[in-house]
Amino acid sequence: MRAAWYTETGAARAVLTIGDLPDPQPGPGEVRVRVHGSGLSPTDMYTRSGIRTKVLAFPRITPHQDGAGVIDTVGEGVAKSRLGERVLIYMAQWQRGDGTAAEYCCLPSQYAVTLPANCDFVTGACLGVPWLTAHWALAADGPVKGQTVLVAGGTGAVGYYAVQIAKAWGARVIATVGSAQKAGVAKEAGADEVIDYRTEDVGARVGALTGGQGVDRLLEVNLGMNAQLLPAVMKKGGVVVVYGSTKPEAVILPNWGIRNRALIRFIYMYELPPEEYVAAWRDFTAMQTAGKLKHLPIREYTLADIASAHEAVEAGNSGTRNVVVPVRP
Repeated sequence: MRAAWYTETGAARAVLTIGDLPDPQPGPGEVRVRVHGSGLSPTDMYTRSGIRTKVLAFPRITPHQDGAGVIDTVGEGVAKSRLGERVLIYMAQWQRGDGTAAEYCCLPSQYAVTLPANCDFVTGACLGVPWLTAHWALAADGPVKGQTVLVAGGTGAVGYYAVQIAKAWGARVIATVGSAQKAGVAKEAGADEVIDYRTEDVGARVGALTGGQGVDRLLEVNLGMNAQLLPAVMKKGGVVVVYGSTKPEAVILPNWGIRNRALIRFIYMYELPPEEYVAAWRDFTAMQTAGKLKHLPIREYTLADIASAHEAVEAGNSGTRNVVVPVRP
């Protein structure tokens, strides 16, 4: 099969190799998926670039956690009825060396979820990391119905779905964005109010929109950059859910946290309660099948141009997703 891989960390063009590898065979409890789309997320960049650690967990890594395609082979213990099933893939490279940037991908059967008929492969390939992160960020601390939720980065991969899930669950949603064009995108997703953080005072706007009370929940994509805003935007007893940061440190004022009984929850999509994965994909299937879910535009790349796809993610392209479509030469 054709695949992309790397054996050391570094810049995409320096370490990514495209070539032929043996066709994989599924082990017990696994399925093999003919990959029609391999989705990229920042987490894939962190591993390949060595930002978090330069030590690879496996001698060779085929990147990308997310994907979509058709099951063409099943391992022992997996029902034959799954053959030919259209599926989305998540956590393909979690604790494994082989992700979805290849013509075929073998993975545990539960990580291949039936793709609704009205969802194409490239869209399905973009779902795993952002959908699971957004869903758990809103589900972890009880119902959001009747609450005001602030979504930082409302047109990012996670934020865009978070806006829609929060609205579907009965919340009032405020989203921050980085331009007038992105404000329109967040509005189309269902945000009740949008704040351009480049041109507006986020704290002042949140105060005005909440009568000075602040928001009940904040979904934070970049704690290192935005921690100083917490006293200005959070309601007493509110919850801050952190799923990302571009800086290694964040300054949080302890006295503010103590006086306001703030809860700051850090989440890691790869280690959620088992029942959360089931609930998240159940809710996705219901919203997608009903035609109530919007998706960001997608840019497609060939496997030969995978380095460009990685560079696009690293450049920061909020408002667009990137998918590699593996093809035979």
